[in-house]
Amino acid sequence: MKSICLISVFFGPFPWYLNYFLHTCKNNPSIQFLIFSDKSKNDLEFPENVSLINISPDQFNELASNKLDFLIKITNPYKICDLKPAFGLFFEDYLKEFDFWGHIDLDIIWGDIRFFITEDILNNNELVCVRHDFLTGYFLLFKNSKKMKYLFMESKDFKKVFLSSEHYCFDETNFHFASFSNHVPLEEMNSEIESMMHVVKKMEIQNTIKAYFDFMVIEGLPGKIRWKNGKLYYKNKFEVLLYHMILFKKVYKPKNRIINIPNEFRISPTRIYHS
Repeated sequence: MKSICLISVFFGPFPWYLNYFLHTCKNNPSIQFLIFSDKSKNDLEFPENVSLINISPDQFNELASNKLDFLIKITNPYKICDLKPAFGLFFEDYLKEFDFWGHIDLDIIWGDIRFFITEDILNNNELVCVRHDFLTGYFLLFKNSKKMKYLFMESKDFKKVFLSSEHYCFDETNFHFASFSNHVPLEEMNSEIESMMHVVKKMEIQNTIKAYFDFMVIEGLPGKIRWKNGKLYYKNKFEVLLYHMILFKKVYKPKNRIINIPNEFRISPTRIYHS
């Protein structure tokens, strides 16, 4: 079985939804998760396959600067999104034993990862995306090779992006989601910078990368989501890889952190029900 390590960098107080993230990580025991953070576990229960690694923002900047050989000075944690494609380089010392690595976010409820990310997919691809139309920063998988570790450098603009305090959505599309969804040719896109999606699409045209795209996720506020014993379902019939709570976390804000997560719960457009 191909080994997989998924990485998140998160600075600041842990959010209320972290326990759901950890609970659903636990149900994917063959996947290793690394969370780099300036916070400690305190009373949080981390499963065996999730490691919390202490790092301060200054230490992250120093590490990134040393790996890139130019000065990185991140002051806004959200800017780290632009640097996600370089995690394979930044954290290479943690990844030596793994076949694949990926960058992820914490606002995720996982389903059965291996059910979707199969051995056949891993054996035949260098990059695995969980949408059919563009790269997603909340989950993107790379083969642990020198080529993919330095893939971000294929963008002519990566240094401009990394040196700027502006957020460019470099890990995804430079905000050209609709253009890629509608198959607009690269030469017709008026993009400020060459994002990772621009890089991958260009390399696909040149036949120099093996990339897998498929729609495996739920986003938005659809409701009718059920998690049960490691499986995630939509409308009780469609199994999905993950639910990205980017909008849900803005709607549902429980006053107290939920500690005991059951083996079954439901998600409506506005809240989570334990059942």
